[in-house]
Amino acid sequence: MGVFEWFCGPVPEGMEIKQVYGVLFNKDGRTLIREEVCEDKKVYGLAGGKPEKIDKDMFDTLRRESIEEVNTTLSEIYYLGYQTVNEGNGVPVYAQVRMIALIDEVGPIAPDPDNGKTYGRLLTTPKKAIKYLNWSEAGCQMIGDAEKLAKIKFKFKNSNNKDEYV
Repeated sequence: MGVFEWFCGPVPEGMEIKQVYGVLFNKDGRTLIREEVCEDKKVYGLAGGKPEKIDKDMFDTLRRESIEEVNTTLSEIYYLGYQTVNEGNGVPVYAQVRMIALIDEVGPIAPDPDNGKTYGRLLTTPKKAIKYLNWSEAGCQMIGDAEKLAKIKFKFKNSNNKDEYV
């Protein structure tokens, strides 16, 4: 198991970025998390993935991956920070970038063109997302920082505490 550490700031020069994932918010402040079933157990995650050569930047990676995985378009995207991953097996420490984004439109559920999987999509509060994701302390810090930045950038007017599959 790797060791994760969360940072609000730019990725250090020369550190490899292996992932770009987003905390996606709708207009009422809930987050959209991805759901899949693995060995008869629900597993939750954020939309995102590996940067590819076709992506101009991290923003393009998140836009592309959000469409591929959860068929969701984004209207505003902001850099949040990164977590380092130390696998402890001689692989150099690398970064996983995290961003926040405002959802523009959620389309119909469709298979991911990369792997053929179809993911469920759950809208939930950031606090509940922490429980669903079941991540380390670094993940809890990241979701907390995402919620703070989203409240500033997206100026949520209404809040909704209801979990909803979309």
